[in-house]
Amino acid sequence: MVEGKGNKLEGAAAVDPRLLVRESGIRGYLEDFRRRLRGGDLGALPVAIGLVVIWVTFYSLNENFLAPQNLSNLSLQIAATGTISVGIVLVLLLGEIDLSVGSVSGLTSAILAVLNVNQGMSATASILAALAAGAVVGAVHGFFFSRVGVPSFVVTLAGLIGWQGLQLYVLGKEGTINLPYEGGVASLTHTFFPPVVGYAIGAAIVAAYALLDVSASRRRAKAGLPTRPLSDTAIRAGLVAVAIFASVYVLNQAEGLPLALLIFVGFVAIFDWILRRTRYGRMIFAVGGNAEAARRAGIDVRLVRLSVYVLSSTMGAAGGVLAASRLFAVNQSSGGNNELLNAIAAAVIGGTSLFGGRGNTYSALLGMLVIGSISNGMYLLQLDSSVQFMITGGVLLAAVVIDSLSRRGRQSSGRA
Repeated sequence: MVEGKGNKLEGAAAVDPRLLVRESGIRGYLEDFRRRLRGGDLGALPVAIGLVVIWVTFYSLNENFLAPQNLSNLSLQIAATGTISVGIVLVLLLGEIDLSVGSVSGLTSAILAVLNVNQGMSATASILAALAAGAVVGAVHGFFFSRVGVPSFVVTLAGLIGWQGLQLYVLGKEGTINLPYEGGVASLTHTFFPPVVGYAIGAAIVAAYALLDVSASRRRAKAGLPTRPLSDTAIRAGLVAVAIFASVYVLNQAEGLPLALLIFVGFVAIFDWILRRTRYGRMIFAVGGNAEAARRAGIDVRLVRLSVYVLSSTMGAAGGVLAASRLFAVNQSSGGNNELLNAIAAAVIGGTSLFGGRGNTYSALLGMLVIGSISNGMYLLQLDSSVQFMITGGVLLAAVVIDSLSRRGRQSSGRA
């Protein structure tokens, strides 16, 4: 009798009770949010609050900060580095680092310019070649890290130096290659969709989000897992619609929805879907959470690590293409300056943990909004760049401190 009762209780507890709370409607989401806060899981709350404070502060000092034209400029400023940061998020989820993405973006943009301008190759073929070169570079990094066992810090530090040297070699003695103003490469960051097209794109994104949400609920139902009611999906889709259409409306007051911003946000959404909805994404989180446990579970840890570095360098190449497009040129400083530091800082500020296994690609978007807003606001106020560096460094330190305290809170509550 006792044994039967025990089996019954085990069957009732087969589904994690926290999932039941999370799936019990709007009230359940609020309760889940409070539970996460009590457990030290702050999510994107700190960066969201910080972003509001930054925007309110700069707007109070200069009303032009939230003007449509300035926000349009901000969206273009963050696209290239934000794209690079998406790849950095993937690497951080493994609990590793990639110090080479700045040099990779500079090298691949040089390859793009040489092929497109000097060799007369089409814009499309040149862009694909640049992305392929980025993938090859990532495969080299991944091989030495995952197969040979060289620490990722050392491998990518060597890449930072070596690929920068190769970039100078590719550019040649002139050191600068100008891209055609009306060329296909330049159009990536100088194309703006008219209002009607912008709203149509926004509607398509909202519809795709709703369909994916409904599809996920159906799959959960077939698997015998708790599902959200349709009212939850409607509310979530409604909130997404408000955010998207408000953004499109503001951008339409300037030049329209920028193609570069759409590309950046598209990368964020695609990789977020990969991380949350695919087996490969779950393997990345598993390896970042505990590589040995993942290995014993049958995951090819070395292959996952190699593939992530391929993706990271490919995203670095994509960011280099966008940067070259915006500046109409590639030179010896392309990919240098603060490109690498801002890409890493954006991922960390946005909420991706340095300890691995926790975060999402929306960290790149939120973090770049913070860094870009600080830079943009400082420029409007005509403040020295030294102040910008100090403030950005302080924000980065605060993000790491919050991450550390949050991790400690999760450990104390048994959720680390």
